[in-house]
Amino acid sequence: MYNGKKVVVALPAYNAERTLEQTYREIPLDVVDEVILVDDASKDNTIEVGRRLGIHHIIKHERNKGYGGNQKTCYTKAIEIGADIVIMLHPDYQYTPKLLMAMISIIGNEVYPVVLGSRILGGGALKGGMPMYKYIFNRFLTFSQNVLLGEKLSEYHTGYRAFSKEILTSIQFMKNSDDFVFDNQMLSQIFYKGFQIAEVTCPTKYFEEASSINFSRSLKYGLGCLKVSVIYRLCKWGMMKSELYE
Repeated sequence: MYNGKKVVVALPAYNAERTLEQTYREIPLDVVDEVILVDDASKDNTIEVGRRLGIHHIIKHERNKGYGGNQKTCYTKAIEIGADIVIMLHPDYQYTPKLLMAMISIIGNEVYPVVLGSRILGGGALKGGMPMYKYIFNRFLTFSQNVLLGEKLSEYHTGYRAFSKEILTSIQFMKNSDDFVFDNQMLSQIFYKGFQIAEVTCPTKYFEEASSINFSRSLKYGLGCLKVSVIYRLCKWGMMKSELYE
């Protein structure tokens, strides 16, 4: 626990057999109370590796529910087991578990209720091998979203995220998409409720085992993010209503 708060790390996995152990070994288990592994119908031995490592909470989707669908299971389970702080950590080792303590302390000391690991702060994205087209895409989307949402995040597209229990029980994340745009819907919901978000500099790694999406999926994702931001702004202006912001 941290400051009397139960800490849970959620691992949304898909074909993470080769990187799960390395990720798990770097989790500070002296502070983290529980680890949840949600396997989204992997075609490899992710589940077997998780069992061998002794992960207590393992959930297997019999069919692939998508990245957003996986997170829904992660957060629902975390709330069910009484988490006060929940960190989503990709088990593909793209994001370093060594930042967990920093993210936990920010929420545990009630400085901010949400922390993002930003690949843009400190120039970590390009240094870590992010393809140039993805970097440009990231910067364009982030600028557009900051304008539409009226915020100043360095990026909206990191998969390294930590939340307080208050956040997860205040927003309607179960009404979000099961696809990658889930992440942006969730951030927009957090801002809509008036919460603030902190960012920490996060190095990242791009390699064969790290999860990624191709150009066509990236384009679909980008258009989805812009749609989320436009809907947010129209709701803020009272020009429309959305079940995401109830």
